[in-house]
Amino acid sequence: MPVLADIQWRGEERKVVMLANRNGFFYVMDRATGKLLMGTPFTGTTWAREIGSDGRPDIINDGSKGCLPDPWGGTNFMPPSYYPELELFFVTARETCATFVPEEPDFAPGKASFGGVVHIDRDAGYGALRALDVKTGELHWEFAYPSPSFGGVMTTAAGLVFAGDHDGNFMAFNAVNGENLWHYQTGSRIWGTAPVTYMLDGRQYVLIASGTTLTAFALPED
Repeated sequence: MPVLADIQWRGEERKVVMLANRNGFFYVMDRATGKLLMGTPFTGTTWAREIGSDGRPDIINDGSKGCLPDPWGGTNFMPPSYYPELELFFVTARETCATFVPEEPDFAPGKASFGGVVHIDRDAGYGALRALDVKTGELHWEFAYPSPSFGGVMTTAAGLVFAGDHDGNFMAFNAVNGENLWHYQTGSRIWGTAPVTYMLDGRQYVLIASGTTLTAFALPED
C-alpha cells in the first residue's frame, strides 16, 4: 500500500510516494514527476538485489536457481506506516523462499494456467516488523515473527508502533529502537488489517480486528 509524505531529499523538499512492493523492493518516488529516487531490497530474496537504470530490478537468476518471494509477496495489502519525526517506514515483511519451474502453458476453457509450478520452502519462512530508513532504505530495526504474517502497522505521535502477526499476537513497540513494550494474544489471526486509534469522551483507544472480533484497548483511567 503506497504512503504519501513530504520529506527532505538531498537538501530539497520533495513530495514523495513510498512503497514496499510484493517483489521485495522498497521504492521512494517523486509523486509530482514520477522520478524514482530510490529502490532497494527490504527482504532477503535473491532473484534481484539492485535496480537498473530503467527503474526495474536487475534479475540475477531465472527464478529457478534462487529465492523469489512466494505468491503472496515480500509484503502484501496490509498497510504500512510512516513516522515523520524519525523518517522511518514501518512494514510487515514476509521472508519466504520460492522457486519457479517454467512449464509449457496448457490453455483450456475454464482452466487456470500459470506457465509453471511454484515450489515453496515452508520450513524457511518467517515474518518481521521492519523499520526502514526512508533516505537509504537501510534496516533500522526489526522484530521477527515466527511465521510469515499479514498484519498491518500503525504509528502514533507518542512514538509507539502497533502491529499484529499471523499467530494472533497484538503488540506495541518503541518506534526508536523496536523494544517490545506490550503484548496481547487475541486468539485469532490478524490478517490484512492495521490497528486504528480514536478518541472517545477525551480518552484514546486503540482498536484491532482479529478474526471476526474487534477489540479496543485504552490506558487505565486515573
